[in-house]
Amino acid sequence: MYAGGDTEPLRALLTDGIEWHVPGDNAIAGDYRGADQVLDYFARRRALAAGSFRLHPGELLVGDGDRVAMLVDGTATIGGTDRSWSTVGLYRIEADQVAACWLLPLDPVVFDAVWSHRADPTGA
Repeated sequence: MYAGGDTEPLRALLTDGIEWHVPGDNAIAGDYRGADQVLDYFARRRALAAGSFRLHPGELLVGDGDRVAMLVDGTATIGGTDRSWSTVGLYRIEADQVAACWLLPLDPVVFDAVWSHRADPTGA
């Protein structure tokens, strides 16, 4: 999806009432509710990175409940600069779909700097 592919396979992984929470003072920060808003957020992130956005999953932390955490490094070329960051995604799972995500940058200053590019990704 982040390289320009179809969003439908990703949509199938999300509940209709999905919530996605991104902290910080940057171009992608916000609270997104519902599949349409979350997919729009993903598309905006892809556009800001001009299709270069890549996720590099690390450890998956699970327990007996409905929440899992995954360590993920990200890379992208944003505004002509190669960037990288690390996050923990805390996910709530319902019936094998993602119902919520709280993104937790390991270094919030770096995360804000990476995603501070606020140019209109559509080129308008």
